[in-house]
Amino acid sequence: MDKNTILGLLLMGVVIFGFSMLNSGDDQSNQPTTEKTEKADAKQATTDIADSLNANELARIKTIVRQYGKQDGDKMVLTNDNVSFTVASDSLTGSVMMDGNMTVALSDLQHAPSADNRLLYNAAMKKVRDAAENVAKYSDFVQFVGGGNKTVKLENELLTLDLSSKGGQIAKATLKKYNAFQHGKDGNCVLFDSKHNSYGFAINTDTHRFDTKEFNFTPVQENDSTVLMKLDFGKGVYFGIRYTLPKNSYLVRMEVVQQNMAAVISSNVSTMDFEWNQKMMRHEKGQTFEERNSGVFYKFSGDNVENLSETSNDEDKTNNHLKWVAFKYQFFSCVLIADQHFIGAAPMKSDVIDKNSEEHNDFLKDVSFNSSLEYNVNNPKPAAFNFFLGPNEYKLLSSFDDKISPDEDLELTRLIPLGWSMFRWINTCIIIPIFNFLGTMNLNYGIIILLLTIFIKLVLFPLTYKSFSSQAKMRVLAPDIKEINDKYPGNENAMKRQQKMMELYNRAGANPMSGCLPLILQMPVYVAMFSFLPSCIELRGESFLWASDLSAPDMILEWDANIPVINWIFGHHLSLFCLLMTGVNIIYTYLNMQANPSNNQMPGMKWMMYLMPVMFLVFFNDYGAGLSYYYFISLLITIAQTYAFRFIIKEDKVRAKMAENAKKPRKKSGFMARLEAAQKRQEAMLREQQKRKK
Repeated sequence: MDKNTILGLLLMGVVIFGFSMLNSGDDQSNQPTTEKTEKADAKQATTDIADSLNANELARIKTIVRQYGKQDGDKMVLTNDNVSFTVASDSLTGSVMMDGNMTVALSDLQHAPSADNRLLYNAAMKKVRDAAENVAKYSDFVQFVGGGNKTVKLENELLTLDLSSKGGQIAKATLKKYNAFQHGKDGNCVLFDSKHNSYGFAINTDTHRFDTKEFNFTPVQENDSTVLMKLDFGKGVYFGIRYTLPKNSYLVRMEVVQQNMAAVISSNVSTMDFEWNQKMMRHEKGQTFEERNSGVFYKFSGDNVENLSETSNDEDKTNNHLKWVAFKYQFFSCVLIADQHFIGAAPMKSDVIDKNSEEHNDFLKDVSFNSSLEYNVNNPKPAAFNFFLGPNEYKLLSSFDDKISPDEDLELTRLIPLGWSMFRWINTCIIIPIFNFLGTMNLNYGIIILLLTIFIKLVLFPLTYKSFSSQAKMRVLAPDIKEINDKYPGNENAMKRQQKMMELYNRAGANPMSGCLPLILQMPVYVAMFSFLPSCIELRGESFLWASDLSAPDMILEWDANIPVINWIFGHHLSLFCLLMTGVNIIYTYLNMQANPSNNQMPGMKWMMYLMPVMFLVFFNDYGAGLSYYYFISLLITIAQTYAFRFIIKEDKVRAKMAENAKKPRKKSGFMARLEAAQKRQEAMLREQQKRKK
């Protein structure tokens, strides 16, 4: 580097340093000016005087009071959100209640205030104008806008409801016999609270929309089990929502009631809108399965139950008549069942909470439902519902058909995922009745699962024995099968090789399918249990051995670190019952491989058999401990049966019996006859093809 280059770099450095100092000085010199300007603007904003009430505004307020105010002697009085107007003769007076119990007279707002009262003046003026706008928006309902929120309780042995005067709705529903197991929560399970659940009715006239969510109702305790949330217009005119919570019930009766509302609502209004929004809260320890089994379910009148996607964002809009709609959790549901049905378009929406958001640890989905109901202003009870807020228990849900809808099957049990057609039939007709019967014995649910597993194994014992007996015959025939394979190698001898094997099976009285068929017949039971146990609310919170909750994974090892590949496969934990099930499954696979030497001739099949238990470990790691425990016990019993069958079924006796069968003239079974006929047809086709080639 020469001196010119060095000199050039030094000059560039001086220039850059000079510019930076200059800009820094400008910023510092401008900063006080900017701060002064901002402070001046803020001061100006707080000291600007709102325009005084002019004659037109006063005349409008006077008209509003006369039209919507209440008669008080010879005066008309209208109150809204701490603003009171009074018209006596032709004069208008009023006052505004400010914070700190300070009162500003309406007359003080008709001229400019003193310098000391500008802030108070502006705030009072805003309240007056807001009150006037509220009256224009809500007309007769304006008296119910604003005011403090009051909460009253309805309670029985199972359920506690907090009713809010704001909107006249159920603000909070607490299940007294179920605890919250989601991380960071304790105490009873809260289905929803006022921050994350909102519903209301809306009536649309030609000029106004009256939405109950915007009004403050007056709670009226009619008796121990009934509260009427009431909008009382006076003179025998009222609109309300009555809630009744019977003893020992999860079913809340909700009725829209009214009297003389023709004085407020036009008689040509024929529909009433209903809107329900909820951010579904987490309740369980196991997040993955809870996410897969929560969403929006609904049933059309006289039709089947349907649902929006439980794993992705989804929405639907139907014009069919809906009988009920449910926001369903893994083990609980909020179901609104209409006495008649919803009419018109019914848009429904379900948005899954983003896994990267802060809300994901506390919430599952944002769900909503909107529809309409028939409305008649002269009907004292224009709409009525049964609101189920409780557990997804099969016996409980099935009982509502007779209680609520004797003429129509509500199919509320469809809220419980019990598998498709045949698997659901096995669960509802066999598994659940036996499980419920065992539950009456007050045993630990780990013991109940054990007894249920033993019962299933006893029922399937004939099929299992048949399968093992057939496998024993195939083991005896293994040397003969190998001899045939060696004698007729290659694809060109495939038909001949197969024919010889069929002859061997026929002589020995063996059927290659008789070992597989019993196993296939047992599969529906195992699949049914796979659906039943993760959906069984009876297991929720029930401990057994080291598992604190049989409905959630029994996490023997947990970690918070992000471990590549491991987290993708297992998540952030390992479940002990799942590990035990995998270990026993590997042992059972080994025993099977030893019992069938022919499998050792296929190394690929051998490794596939050992890979399956490992895949089950990955698959079942997120499932509840009850399911892994069931398969663990089932495999242990199967291994015990295997040793018992080996002791009972001696291969020497099987070989002697097969030799005896070979001496007897044997009629071919229907299956063998059809198989041989198919082989002969295929051989004939091959010969014909070879002739054509020549």
